[in-house]
Amino acid sequence: MSNQKQQKPTLTGQRFKTRKRDEKERFDPTQFQESVVQGLNQTGTDLEAVAKFLDFSGAKLDYRRYAETLFDILVAGGMLAPGGALSDDMTRTNFCLFTAPEDVKTMRAYAQVFNKLIRRYKYLEKGFEEEIKKLLLFLNGFSESERNKLAMLTGILLANGNLSASILSSLFNDNLVKEGLSPAFAVKLFKSWISERDINSVAASLRKVGMDNRLIELFPLNKRSYDHFSKYFTDAGLKELSDFARNQQSLGARKELQKELQEQMSQGVSFKEIIAYGKEEIKKSSISEQMMIGIVWTSVMSLVEWNKKEELVTEQAIKQLKQHSPLLKAFTTQDLSELTLLLRVQDYCYDNIHFMKAFQKIVLLLYKVEVVSEEAILKWYTEAHLAKGKSVFLEQMKKFVEWLKNAEEGEYHCPEDNH
Repeated sequence: MSNQKQQKPTLTGQRFKTRKRDEKERFDPTQFQESVVQGLNQTGTDLEAVAKFLDFSGAKLDYRRYAETLFDILVAGGMLAPGGALSDDMTRTNFCLFTAPEDVKTMRAYAQVFNKLIRRYKYLEKGFEEEIKKLLLFLNGFSESERNKLAMLTGILLANGNLSASILSSLFNDNLVKEGLSPAFAVKLFKSWISERDINSVAASLRKVGMDNRLIELFPLNKRSYDHFSKYFTDAGLKELSDFARNQQSLGARKELQKELQEQMSQGVSFKEIIAYGKEEIKKSSISEQMMIGIVWTSVMSLVEWNKKEELVTEQAIKQLKQHSPLLKAFTTQDLSELTLLLRVQDYCYDNIHFMKAFQKIVLLLYKVEVVSEEAILKWYTEAHLAKGKSVFLEQMKKFVEWLKNAEEGEYHCPEDNH
């Protein structure tokens, strides 16, 4: 019995040592690299054969453990040391992305190699994104031709959905930005991406991961302006990207303005001061009055927690709009601004189901307090309304519009709610 007890630790120890030694041999990147390099040297420039070799080799080579090594070899021909230089003591191949011809056809073929590999071995997906992020940080260690090929490939992979646009965060690295590598790389990347898809598809991908407002970070602080961004990318032949960035800037400015107006209203700042602030913003930020009335409307309607009952929400809305009518009036001095407001009201009542029956009463109030004119209402009714809820809203307004058309000059008594 005591002999058995003494043997147990000895036996366990032996098994543990053997397992540790096997593990060390199994997790050695040298052997893995030699196997992959040998296969690539045999397949050469035939990328169909490369894809088949990678598919077949996944069964016997540990892709999960050596994902980074595998991608390094496919891109640069061998394992990369920090900074982007090839490791001296490792076998390498001359058949890789960096030695391939610098043309779109070849880059598309390489994109297919990566696409097939990741579809076959799903667990490589995350490792591949990490690899691209790392490669972007190593741009300084690559030649201009290597950077161009990497940019073209990355653009194609982004267009195909093989990568998330979040990988672009690597381009905001201080050193890359300072040396001007980030915007130069971005030009090649976006040209490649947009040519595979279009600017709308690119914009949607950027928005999805919050990159739509960060592109300006491709430039150092002393050049981080939308004017510089616009000129740089327009000169590089990417006017659509410049326009997109300007729209994003405008959208950001509108959101900030709405937030500020809402804050002023909730703090009880006088209408006179709020109007002065709004007029100043129109001048300063080159915002149109039409844009401003939309922002004012949203701010006014965002101040209230609306009742869920239709009959009560209408009363609430009338009270709120009557109280804030001086603000609405101040920013509807043009015919187009009045029409814009009516369209915003229609949009709001359609999107907020409890307001569907309130539309006519709201328009009637705006007419009574002289925010919108007879002409604006008739134009909205006859030709300028939105498709959203059209039949419901036109029906609500029918009797009021008839009254407007038939009323004698100077008559003010108009019908109240007809529904």
